Amino acid sequence: MLNNLIDLEQIKSDYKSDYKSVSKRITVCAGTGCIANGALVIYDELKNKIAAQGIDIQVELKHEDHSSEYVYLSESGCQGFCQMGPIVNIEPDGIMYLQVKSRDIDSIIERTIKSNEVVEKLLFKDVSTGQLCKGRDEIPFYNKQSRIVLEECGKLAPANINEYIAYNGYSAAKLAFTELSSEEVCEIVRLSGLRGRGGGGFMTGVKWDFARKNVSDKKYIICNGDEGDPGAFMDRSLMEGNPHAVIEGMMIAARAIGAEEGYVYVRTEYPLAVSRVKQAVKMAETMGILGDNLFGSGCSFRIIVMEGAGAFVCGEETALISSIEGKRGMPMPKPPFPAQSGLNGKPTVINNVETLAMVPYILRNGHHNFRRVGTDRSPGTKTFALTGHVVNTGLIEVPFGSTLRQIIFDIGGGVIDEDGKLNNSGFKAVQVGGPSGGCLTEKELDMSLDFDSLASVGAMVGSGGLVVMNDSTCMVQIAKFFMQFAQNESCGKCVLCREGTKQMLALLEDITEGRGTIETIELLEVLAHAVKAGSLCGLGKTAPNPILSTLKNFREEYYAHIEQKRCPVNKCLALTDPEILVERCKGCGACIKVCAVGAITGEKKSLHFIDVSLCVQCGACKSACKFNAIIGV
Repeated sequence: MLNNLIDLEQIKSDYKSDYKSVSKRITVCAGTGCIANGALVIYDELKNKIAAQGIDIQVELKHEDHSSEYVYLSESGCQGFCQMGPIVNIEPDGIMYLQVKSRDIDSIIERTIKSNEVVEKLLFKDVSTGQLCKGRDEIPFYNKQSRIVLEECGKLAPANINEYIAYNGYSAAKLAFTELSSEEVCEIVRLSGLRGRGGGGFMTGVKWDFARKNVSDKKYIICNGDEGDPGAFMDRSLMEGNPHAVIEGMMIAARAIGAEEGYVYVRTEYPLAVSRVKQAVKMAETMGILGDNLFGSGCSFRIIVMEGAGAFVCGEETALISSIEGKRGMPMPKPPFPAQSGLNGKPTVINNVETLAMVPYILRNGHHNFRRVGTDRSPGTKTFALTGHVVNTGLIEVPFGSTLRQIIFDIGGGVIDEDGKLNNSGFKAVQVGGPSGGCLTEKELDMSLDFDSLASVGAMVGSGGLVVMNDSTCMVQIAKFFMQFAQNESCGKCVLCREGTKQMLALLEDITEGRGTIETIELLEVLAHAVKAGSLCGLGKTAPNPILSTLKNFREEYYAHIEQKRCPVNKCLALTDPEILVERCKGCGACIKVCAVGAITGEKKSLHFIDVSLCVQCGACKSACKFNAIIGV
């Protein structure tokens, strides 16, 4: 059992000593996105083919022999650049290979492992400059970020607790349990200004101190990993890539409030995150980092990993507590707050994954260093899932106070059109904060991105979703998409949320299908404000945000649907006749072959036409067309 600092230092020293024999470190990204693209196949082929070349390759560090060098192959968590997976890193060369295929393995072995050369076709190419980038230090997607909580996520092997310790892991927990009082821990976190990264933005240190002061025979720490926003994967990636940082954050929180038991609540749709967190908990228990008499302090702490059924409403803390207790996940009125009466009626602190993973950094580096990044009221960094009509998509981390312009055009590489070509003039909007957030326009591109400024324009940080939209996007459809999600995920407890989201969705459908009137917009607006004011939990209170923000910024699009019975971007099928675009049609005949009702005519290599009276709008022709020449189906 680890009872003093020298044990952690010995593990760190042994790891670095063992690592000296590593000639090359090959790290294959094994986040969910890269695995879906075949990363594990790449991992196995690298291992087998390198060994077949007679090169000593190991998947664990050697401890017995430091006289001969060898290649060390390991997996990592998500490295962020998800669209470019599978990703393979080679150190100490500082090489990052992107979109690696099985056919590339031989070239990597011959040219890089054996000859220290670079395979240029696997490097990132900056579309704006044409420059080839050898590693992440040269890639704008990475070098324009400020990575704190994600810094180790794509470098460490999630299954290797010794490597986490070698990077000063668990030293902050050791400090908290052996040198700091619970009050001092709360004060350090409070002085750091750390605010909850789950959406609410409440001061973490204040919440902890509130729970600390409540006297009870039992207290709990809950890590909220029930990330359910469409397109959001920040918490999932942290649990997959650096689960020990989350565990260490929970341990520090436990020290702060006097808890002996914690829960990691993860949605069951995240099987890899569940597996890696469970594995990390077991490792920490085996080494004595979790359990009794932590670091010789006399304190105990244990963690239980629990899978949720995937209800979005369980991201709300009182609904989450109900779910852990075996009840239906439904929100409860507050007060009392969980810090007063939470799980099993005992004081409970609930923080999301990213918040807890930030805490070890704060204790290791000091609250002053943490506050040097970000803004005065929103210190530190925030992770975002950058998706949509943008060149570079993936998981990013930027300081609070960054602007949307910097994120979209610098890190994201700019806006693309429907054909995937760079077209920055085509930017239309960005949805910030997922279904709870709002759509912002060009006039907000230079606004400081933080909790307070976003709230002032009807948006919110939320869990961190950023969906970029170009000028081919129908904003009424966007509002309808998010309202469909909110309506599906409403637990049904509040009448205003249960019935209001259903009626708002119906009104949006009336507009997109040509049945809307001016009174529809007026009723939609009144209903949105009523649902926002009268709902019990955050789901209902924020569900109208996409409607209100699109009405504010794109009201003319609503009017076009209603008054002209026309969708300005031809995305609402009920308001658009099927049409083949002259400038795109190549006369290939693919659409004619799949049309079951014979509605398409035209000669080979000549413009084709759709007979609207025959078309049943099945969409088969649009799927078959390789040139995006068909609209209205």
